[in-house]
Amino acid sequence: MKIWILFLALIFFASGNAFAEQTQEQVTLPQEQVTLSLDKSVYEGGEIIKIKGKAPAGRPVYIEIASEKKVQVSRLDARRDPDTGKIPYIFYLSKDIPALYMILMPKEVEEAYKIEAAKDKDWSVSRMLTTTGADVAYITPGKAVVERWQASILATIMGSRGEKLEPLDEKGNRRQSMPLMKARFRWPERMFSPTIKINEDGTFEAEYKLPDNAPSGNYTVIAVVDKDLKSETVTFKHELSFGELYFDRAGQSLNVIGPFLLATVVTTFGVLMGAGGGFILNPLLIFIYGIPHTIVAGSVLPTVLFSQASGIYNYTRIKFISWKLGVGVGLAMLAGGFIGPKLTEMITLEQYKFLFGWVLLILGAIMLWQTTPKYIERNKKEQAILKEFKRRAEEAAAKKAEKKLQK
Repeated sequence: MKIWILFLALIFFASGNAFAEQTQEQVTLPQEQVTLSLDKSVYEGGEIIKIKGKAPAGRPVYIEIASEKKVQVSRLDARRDPDTGKIPYIFYLSKDIPALYMILMPKEVEEAYKIEAAKDKDWSVSRMLTTTGADVAYITPGKAVVERWQASILATIMGSRGEKLEPLDEKGNRRQSMPLMKARFRWPERMFSPTIKINEDGTFEAEYKLPDNAPSGNYTVIAVVDKDLKSETVTFKHELSFGELYFDRAGQSLNVIGPFLLATVVTTFGVLMGAGGGFILNPLLIFIYGIPHTIVAGSVLPTVLFSQASGIYNYTRIKFISWKLGVGVGLAMLAGGFIGPKLTEMITLEQYKFLFGWVLLILGAIMLWQTTPKYIERNKKEQAILKEFKRRAEEAAAKKAEKKLQK
């Protein structure tokens, strides 16, 4: 009996030592890590950023690139609710949206990316994040604070966004930041790119071309495996080249030489037609330089002010202004200038283009019709009145000059 007890004690002691050794091994095993590095620390627009790193073997890696510059983005939820059949008309706005943002994804999720991207205008940021697994890397915009208002037509006419609603919680902010990100970047390729090559040993590499109009300043880069396993944040700087300026409202850089020359040509023809040129400059800035339509609509107004001021001065000198008509119409335009900015804030780029395009087509058709022989024939009387008005203006100017000489 004593022999059996001694034998069992020896087995228990040996197993205890083995367990202790195994526990010791588990404690001393190195923790999983993710490393990340860039080939440079300073880039110019259009340059390729080369990214390398290492993660645990067999794990997918996502890389978030975000500008530290923020922009204000808004949208109006005017889609009919499929359950209630009602349109919510809730206006969302955030000032914390990154001016430039990109999530690089593994090449293995390219098929899932293409399926969602193929939905064209109906693609969704939330679905893209879920189907590709990139939701773990949606870090920076997920921290944005989103404000909301209950909008109405009457409030818009009065120049208000409506009744402000209660603040959203953390999950609500994250969820509502996604449609705002879509409103900002519009297309999947501006936010996502399945280009990360991951090797069997866990090393990975990727390339990202910094856009020519990228915001200046600092950027953060982080590699993510899951919510608890990330690399240290790496930063780089984008320096602007000669002639480029950063426009904080638009959230992008721009070489000012091109818009300057464009505005000169457009204003010349615009003032010739008595319009100032804003209606021509507006779509060109959107099409050529990709500036958000809300920023273009507001920024073009000061340019029109300068062109119209010089136009008013010169038209006054040649006596081609009826101040009664101008002031009367100007007072009526005050209402439109009050309502217009709020409407611009609440419509999408597609809606803006649709409305603006129809206005230009109608104006073009009217002006084309006015050049037809039949119209000119019917308006000979109008031409005669104009000539008479010009003759009287010249006579009045001559008499005024003669009186000055007599004095």
